[in-house]
Amino acid sequence: MNIEHFRIIESTLREGEQFPRAHFSPAQKVAIASALDDFGADYLELTSPRASPQSEADLRLIASQPRRFRLLTHVRCNLDDARLAIDTGVDGVDVLFATSSQLRPVSHGYSIDEIIEIGSAVVGAINAAGLEARFSSEDSFRSDPDDLVRIYRAIDRARPSRVGIADTVGIATPRQVHELVSLVRRTVDCDIEFHAHNDTGCAIANALAALEAGATHIDTTVLGIGERNGIVPLTGMIARLLTVQPALVERYRLELLPDIDRMVADMLGIEVPFNSPVSAEGAFHHKAGMHAKAVLADPNSYEAMDPARFGLQRRILAGHRLVGRHAIRHRAEALGRRFDEQQLRAVTDEVKLRCDSGPLDNDELDHLIVNWAT
Repeated sequence: MNIEHFRIIESTLREGEQFPRAHFSPAQKVAIASALDDFGADYLELTSPRASPQSEADLRLIASQPRRFRLLTHVRCNLDDARLAIDTGVDGVDVLFATSSQLRPVSHGYSIDEIIEIGSAVVGAINAAGLEARFSSEDSFRSDPDDLVRIYRAIDRARPSRVGIADTVGIATPRQVHELVSLVRRTVDCDIEFHAHNDTGCAIANALAALEAGATHIDTTVLGIGERNGIVPLTGMIARLLTVQPALVERYRLELLPDIDRMVADMLGIEVPFNSPVSAEGAFHHKAGMHAKAVLADPNSYEAMDPARFGLQRRILAGHRLVGRHAIRHRAEALGRRFDEQQLRAVTDEVKLRCDSGPLDNDELDHLIVNWAT
């Protein structure tokens, strides 16, 4: 299915603050916001001003900065929180209400009718202030679909900019996401935002399924940081769409993503995860002999994406026992050395032999190649 609309709601400064190691200073928040603005994020979502005095001050600070993104904050669905949010200078207010039978008793205790009444009033107040309003059901996938249809249909009459669907505990499958988003798409006229947690490793797949079913906005964070296992990682979502429908990401500066991932990782005191799409240390590195041979002849053979789109270069690893002749030839030619086939086989065999005891670093490998049979 062709995806007609896609917008990023970048929530590193809201959901991302719920990551165990996160405690961003005001200066760090400004740096993250500036980097995401340069990248081209459509929206940034910040922590509720009710969370703490510093949270309110940081929200007002970001609101005062020059920016291209639209600024949102995320608050409980009540008029007091909404009014405070409106006063901070944001462009929109995201409100949420727990709707599942598991969360409603421990979260707020309201009935479905009361959720509709309160939600409609809050959305109306946000609209009256001239701001974007989003109403989201929390724990959507453990909620009764009939309840959700009642709620969304009523809230849609209050004219929100978006309604939100949240896989709050990360239990949904892509098929379930497609079914529920399709149901909501038939129910409302407004845009649909999707929020996917990654507890079972399905966040990116579920976000793609949501877009294919008619969602228009996806919540992301840098590196996917957030509560528990986090949510959809920004770079991973961009990589997924680049391989599915490249036109959707043409307006973003993809070459900035590796630096953004590393910047936030440094702020958190962590490494970029080894399996992060694009920005992981091993991304676009080729090691096995048959892989190196093929990718040197045709990069598309083992690369779904061009690393240059992200400001990166591929690397052919040669100082290891899995190396093949083509990788050694490639390394030798980069050093200005050319071997005939007999020499190439001999030096490759020597590299394999030495590397059975452990990999060679680049200097050791280059020394062996340059001084081979001299």
